[in-house]
Amino acid sequence: MEKRRGAWGAGAGVIWFIGWLFTIGFANLIWWKIILGIVVWPLFLGQYLR
Repeated sequence: MEKRRGAWGAGAGVIWFIGWLFTIGFANLIWWKIILGIVVWPLFLGQYLR
């Protein structure tokens, strides 16, 4: 039986991306707020988790 490593990580990434797209559509964000969110959100998340 072959073990699949990384399958859960790929699935989690796809689910995160779908959720991110839903949030953009739900919040009716304009393009510059979307770009700002892409740049700033990981920064704040990294500082919080550190």
